[in-house]
Amino acid sequence: MAEYSINKGIGRSAEFKGLKSQYLFIFAGGLLGLFVLFVVMYMIGISQTICLLFGIASASVLIWGTFHLNEKYGEYGLLKLQASLNHPRFIINRKQIPSLFTRNIKRRKE
Repeated sequence: MAEYSINKGIGRSAEFKGLKSQYLFIFAGGLLGLFVLFVVMYMIGISQTICLLFGIASASVLIWGTFHLNEKYGEYGLLKLQASLNHPRFIINRKQIPSLFTRNIKRRKE
């Protein structure tokens, strides 16, 4: 039986066959989802050959896509891309311009 090492050291992220950190979860979750979809398609009554062709084609696209993302963005690049997409492009200020230059001191009611 083959033995695969998953972690290569203390404090380093998990790596398996070149896939690092979040790509492992994308890969495993995608394969699990495809397996469930394959089982549902087979139980509905779709032909076995169509189910197999769909499963093989979609699994190979998932594998290629995951390794492509891993190679393109690196270990934390996909998270950085998601973070940059959540940043606002502009800061909108709806205050009047003179009120930006004056000091508003609120007095306490004593």
